[in-house]
Amino acid sequence: MKRRAAPKFTRRTAVTAGAIALPLIACGSETAETDGAGGGSSSTSGGAGGGATTTSAGGSGGTGAGTGGSTTTGAGGSADGWATGGTASMTDKATYPDPFTGSLGNSCPVIASTTLGPCYAMTLDREDVSEGQTGLPVRLALLVVDAQCQPIANAEVDIWHTNIEGFYSGNDAVAMCTLNDAEAMAGRWFRGVQTTNAEGKAFFDTCFPGWYGGRAIHIHFQVRIGNQQYKTSQLFFAQSLIDEVFADHPEYSPFGAPDTPNGSDGIYFADGELETSRMSDGAMLAWKVLSVPA
Repeated sequence: MKRRAAPKFTRRTAVTAGAIALPLIACGSETAETDGAGGGSSSTSGGAGGGATTTSAGGSGGTGAGTGGSTTTGAGGSADGWATGGTASMTDKATYPDPFTGSLGNSCPVIASTTLGPCYAMTLDREDVSEGQTGLPVRLALLVVDAQCQPIANAEVDIWHTNIEGFYSGNDAVAMCTLNDAEAMAGRWFRGVQTTNAEGKAFFDTCFPGWYGGRAIHIHFQVRIGNQQYKTSQLFFAQSLIDEVFADHPEYSPFGAPDTPNGSDGIYFADGELETSRMSDGAMLAWKVLSVPA
């Protein structure tokens, strides 16, 4: 696949990239939530969204559910380095710990809202969203709760992000997201939806995203309850982890460091960072509590 380079603003290149200027919207809270009812279903394509977040009310407490992103080698983790080769390398997945074992208390601030973005497209109901794409394998664990920290069962959690080369997939995504690349348009990788279980949990098998010009590394998500849109936002990784992956991982280092660190991204907010831990097979376990105004 060719490396990204875009017409209207510089998308991902290995040498240099330009910035994207995006307007902002305020973060959500129990009383100031802006996401409306009537969001998309798991089989419809989205349009270009406006803006992002200014300040965050973000993540919840409890064991494995802290607000700031960090990387540890906790229970289930003993590998010396990160795995390669995509989700097929998750050979010890049965031993991965549940990151949501601690009490959250009774007050979970609602995570900030951000733009849907222009790269939403038709999604599929599946746990493994990689379609065989290579990269650092990531087990993404999400816990959906209300503002009182009560789990929300049967919520749809929809995620989408780029592959290692910084491309979004789908022939129904706008051209700036795929750059009309044939492989990107033919695939639907790194798009998927899962329904939360009785404990409010949803899990995905994916890969660490690649970068494109003007944006920090991120994963889009939307939570829908009863076919109503309740939260659209983005998840991020700790800057130290991003630096490590793009400096040392053999599949990511050839692309060089992302041109936009977290601190320079107009959409990034600290409470959107995922907690992470390296597992015994070298895969990454990444997790986040998503509090929504249900």
